[in-house]
Amino acid sequence: MGFLTSDDAPIIWRGPMLHGALRQFFHEVRWLDLDYMVVDLPPGTGDVALSLSQTVPVAGSVLVTTPQQVSLADTRRAIAMYKKLNIVPIGLIENMSYFVCPQCEHEADIFGHGGGERMAAELKVPFLGRIPIYQPIREGSDAGVPLIIGEPASAAAQSFMAAAERMAAQVSVASFSRTTTIPLTVVR
Repeated sequence: MGFLTSDDAPIIWRGPMLHGALRQFFHEVRWLDLDYMVVDLPPGTGDVALSLSQTVPVAGSVLVTTPQQVSLADTRRAIAMYKKLNIVPIGLIENMSYFVCPQCEHEADIFGHGGGERMAAELKVPFLGRIPIYQPIREGSDAGVPLIIGEPASAAAQSFMAAAERMAAQVSVASFSRTTTIPLTVVR
C-alpha cells in the first residue's frame, strides 16, 4: 500500500474494501514467473487474513513473534485462526530475539529467551529461526536496502537466510499435498 499512498496518508478501509482490493490484486494483476508470493500482514487476526483465505488458495502462513509473553499470546491466537481457516502454519520466526553488543559482543535477551521456540514446539509448528535486534536491519529498511544486500556476511543476514531456507523447505512440504500454492502469508 505504500506505493499507492503518500507516507502520511491513513488507509481507513472496512472489510468489504479490503476484500475488494485483495481480489483485484490477485485476480487482475498479471503475475509472471513467481516462485513465491509473500503477503506481509499486520499482526493478529482480522479481516485481511479472512479475506485472503476466501480469495485465493494459500500455501500456508509464517508467523513472526518476539520472545515476550504479550507477543506470544497474539501469535498463539493467530495460529489458531489460521488452523480454523485451513491454512497450514508453515513455521514461526522469533524476531528481536536477542541483542549482541557491538563493543563487547555480549548477547542480551532483552525480551526474554526462547519463547517462540518453546511455543512452536508446543503447538507442533516448525521453528524457522531467531532474528536478532541489529541496528543495520532498521537502517537498511529505512534506506530500502535489505540487510542481505547491505551486509550479506553479517550474522544477522545469515539468520535471515537460514530462516528463508527453512521456510522454503516447509513451503515445499506443504505444497506437496496441495494442488496450488499461491500465496504465502507472513504475519508479524
